[in-house]
Amino acid sequence: MDRLKTFLKYAIWIVLFFILSEFLINVSLNATYKNIKRRDDTKQVQIIQAQATLVNGRIKGTITNSEEDYLTGKYVRIDFYSKRDNKVGTKYIPIETTQATKTQEFNTYFELNEVTSYEVSIVEEKTVDEIKFIEKEWTKAQIFTVTLFTMMMIL
Repeated sequence: MDRLKTFLKYAIWIVLFFILSEFLINVSLNATYKNIKRRDDTKQVQIIQAQATLVNGRIKGTITNSEEDYLTGKYVRIDFYSKRDNKVGTKYIPIETTQATKTQEFNTYFELNEVTSYEVSIVEEKTVDEIKFIEKEWTKAQIFTVTLFTMMMIL
């Protein structure tokens, strides 16, 4: 009976350690993101969140298709700049809204060093090679699965 209690204590300690470490990791990762500034005043594109760390970042926003300026088939071009005003990358987001008053949400995750500002413009076609972007942010289930497999490999 004492041995079973000991195993139960170990299991509880492992679960508590996992919960604490997950909390600390999420808090510390989100604390490293700093807001980056916008350099333009494009009215059709509203940016909800624009943040970057030293090596990666994320931009979330919406594109509004108006009746007087029909945007379907065009691209939203986002140029990223460093603190010395050097362009470090470009990303194109296709505008896929078909109705005149609809909005399109977008999320972009990128891997660029020391991004401090960005500029948004609407263009007809892609003119510059764009950088490779991260497809999406990992979900908690994906992170848990990868962590579990890594722990199984170590043990």
